[in-house]
Amino acid sequence: MTKSDIVNRVCKEMALSKKEANDLIETIFKVIKDTLSNGEKVKISGFGNFCIRDKGTRVGRNPQTGESMEITARRVLTFKPSQVLRDDVTSKYAHRINREGEENTSLPAKEGHSRALASFMGGDEIDDDESADDDVYEEEFDKN
Repeated sequence: MTKSDIVNRVCKEMALSKKEANDLIETIFKVIKDTLSNGEKVKISGFGNFCIRDKGTRVGRNPQTGESMEITARRVLTFKPSQVLRDDVTSKYAHRINREGEENTSLPAKEGHSRALASFMGGDEIDDDESADDDVYEEEFDKN
């Protein structure tokens, strides 16, 4: 889904003109971007948390040569989905995964399967601890 697709969907669902929907989406994105640029977290209940983290210098390996190298300090943007979002997304696919993690379309989705699937996929109890890196998505950007 692209930003244009989001604008079109908002336009239809909220009975707005395309320009109004686009302005609304642009404003929301700007508020999120400005807040993150100021070093503040963005917490969207039922969706997830965006935050900026500073990562220190560390030793890594060049994947081509295997040689040790220093990875410089950098700032990363992280997103951690809420448990509500995880449950909503995974419940739609719970019937497709069996215990071995293989696709199985013969099983119907049942109540409670989304929690089991989330647990199976590493989504055990989620807390707001920023140090927990499970299923946190990061995007690097310059520290300037």
